[in-house]
Amino acid sequence: MPNDGGCVTERERGLGLLLGLACGDALGRPVEFQSAAQIERTHGRVTEMLANGTHGQPAGRITDDTEMALCIARSLAEHSEFVPEDIASRFVEWYESDPFDIGLMTMDALRQIRDGAGWDEAGQAVWESRPEGQNAGNGSVMRCAPYAIAFADQPGRLAAVSRQSSAITHADPRCTSGCAIFNRMLAGLLTGESRPLEVALDALGSEAPDELVTALEAIPDGIDPSELQSSGYVVHTLQTGLYHGLTADSAEDAIVAAVNMGNDTDTVGAVAGAVAGARFGVADLPERWSSELSHDDELRTLAADLATL
Repeated sequence: MPNDGGCVTERERGLGLLLGLACGDALGRPVEFQSAAQIERTHGRVTEMLANGTHGQPAGRITDDTEMALCIARSLAEHSEFVPEDIASRFVEWYESDPFDIGLMTMDALRQIRDGAGWDEAGQAVWESRPEGQNAGNGSVMRCAPYAIAFADQPGRLAAVSRQSSAITHADPRCTSGCAIFNRMLAGLLTGESRPLEVALDALGSEAPDELVTALEAIPDGIDPSELQSSGYVVHTLQTGLYHGLTADSAEDAIVAAVNMGNDTDTVGAVAGAVAGARFGVADLPERWSSELSHDDELRTLAADLATL
């Protein structure tokens, strides 16, 4: 899977990563929880930012995916380092602002932190309290991409902070390893590696659960696209988002294909968008999307700040 952005600079790829994440999130938000058939009946094919729909928000409005990524990016920009206590505090402040969209595991963990639990305790407790099938959501993978920009040239550090940050709310090994592999792959796209997913799996796959590694090793040739799933399960989200992000001919094609699968449209769209934005660079994202995107200016500023770390 080549890095298809040609002579695009690392800074342009980093900006594409953050804006691609936000564009996929915002494009998917109005049709979240709808099936592909429902989307087709109502919209034909979603290719533009839509108002109303799920959550009843204006066109271009981001969800918890990008809002939590912004919490991370702001902390990194302010401290020039990963400070987990600060990131957890920012998550709690965001939670107390009454966001219109928040995952159940995230909400439970942040409530515990608010009530006095340590940042490194709450996610573990929530994970251990939940049965299989309800304990490995995509709520940490959706927000973790800013670390790939900040630590692109420190692969060991990048893997460690990705796992630690995930564990604030999502301590399952499929989540923590998923964040580490995802960010190592994104960093490879930013720095021009020709086989970024293979490099990430070679480096980190031995420490990751077999189910996750098997799902990602199949990309792209071992996958039948008709069998991809767009659920909130972290393994499905990563396999589907990475497949679209790494195989599409443009950032727009990747995001549109991911969103129109239905179900967890904002998060699968965000993951595909981060990959495709890093792969092709910011100039490949449609201006008609970014012009409607909430927080567009701040995302651009933070991407530049993180690139200097």
